[in-house]
Amino acid sequence: MQNETLTVKERLAIPPQKMPELSPEVRSKTMDEVAIGYTKEQAITEAKRCLFCKKPGCIEGCPVRIDIPGFIAHIAAGDFQNAIDKIKETSLLPAVCGRVCPQEKQCQKKCVVGVSLKDVEKSVAIGRLERFAADWERESGTIKVPEVKPETGKKVAVIGSGPAGLVVAADVRREGHSVTIFEAFHKLGGVMRYGIPEFRLPNSVVDKEIDTLKKMGVEFKIGFVVGRTRKLPDLFKKDGFDAVFIGTGAGLPLFMNIPGEDLNGVFSANEFLTRANLMRAYEKDFADTPLWEGKQVAVLGGGNVAMDAARVALRLGAEKVSIIYRRTAAEMPARAEEVHHAMEEGVEFCYLQNPSEILGDEKGFVRALKIDRYKLGEPDEKGRPRPVKLEGESFELPVDTVLVSIGNGSNPLISQGTPELKVNKRGNIELSNAETNSTYMERVFAGGDIVLGAATVILAMGEGRKAAKGINEMLK
Repeated sequence: MQNETLTVKERLAIPPQKMPELSPEVRSKTMDEVAIGYTKEQAITEAKRCLFCKKPGCIEGCPVRIDIPGFIAHIAAGDFQNAIDKIKETSLLPAVCGRVCPQEKQCQKKCVVGVSLKDVEKSVAIGRLERFAADWERESGTIKVPEVKPETGKKVAVIGSGPAGLVVAADVRREGHSVTIFEAFHKLGGVMRYGIPEFRLPNSVVDKEIDTLKKMGVEFKIGFVVGRTRKLPDLFKKDGFDAVFIGTGAGLPLFMNIPGEDLNGVFSANEFLTRANLMRAYEKDFADTPLWEGKQVAVLGGGNVAMDAARVALRLGAEKVSIIYRRTAAEMPARAEEVHHAMEEGVEFCYLQNPSEILGDEKGFVRALKIDRYKLGEPDEKGRPRPVKLEGESFELPVDTVLVSIGNGSNPLISQGTPELKVNKRGNIELSNAETNSTYMERVFAGGDIVLGAATVILAMGEGRKAAKGINEMLK
């Protein structure tokens, strides 16, 4: 391969390839995808920055353990088909993961190039190269359907069509077992569709990944709420399934429990994003879904969901959007790229601040937030500096909309009707075996956010991979 002719020094001298993207002025007024993607030339150049280590730490940092140097070597040689084939040996959702996974905290954090240059942002752009390979395959029309072994007669139910559920469906179906995915919503994709905006992850990309599963023979049933439409035990007793995987995510929004949260104009970021993304309320001439159009918007929280909510609010016509976060930028859990994009688009960041009350007018609508100022104190149990309120430092911030984005809990619908399942105090399903993701209920497995709490797409996929292995072993 041509990439083998470069020395380590020559590879380290190649500058990182910047991802082309829409300008802030253009993208803040449209739901079009912000990142445009590498050209072929950029992808090949970026791939040549890889040192192809004998003991690649990047693979250890990948929750689904993609052969990263393997697929990058193919890109460096201009062999894009073999690149995507290599990725798909372990990951069925490369176009999704290449866009939304926090590579800077996983594979790229352990990249030797970044370590050598003492800057993780200078690591090989593994996620962008993964996206390039997946987009090349889709745009060139060469998507291959994974091989399915002869039918075994065994039936597996997958509850939820998010990333964990899709991975389980793919891996179990490959072994020849019949798979049916039950989705409560009217559209498929779980958090990838209702939680992540089009400008980060286009629905057309999610649809194409799901289409591969359909071609493998996976059956989908939408508008089917396990726990209501059918009780979990009845999937065994009445429908004859041999195993069940629960991947319902963590979609129950948490609130701050401060005065005024019942005022008109207060929403969970989840509801706001679901209306905008899943129900496409931003298409005002076509959608019947009502959507609150705030002009002075405050987003409470500092994670990726907060960034998404703030950026969607701008695109829906907000004049000012402020993110209120009680720590500093250094502690903010959102991806650096998402924070950077939000800042470019005009979102205001208010650090070391937190609301203690939402104030309303005489008609019951939000008019302002009562904001307290904070300083950082001693570390908490997670090692992060604890916010300490500064007495006498409160002020009012005029707003007409408040989007609460401080985390999510697990929907208790299934667990409440199935006492055999064990859940922790946060409502997450407990596992009897973390290697197989089996639960305390016989023949029932679980994974993703319903087990981990709100996490990332790739971590959910890693959980799904373990569960699928456990199911396949059991069905042998």
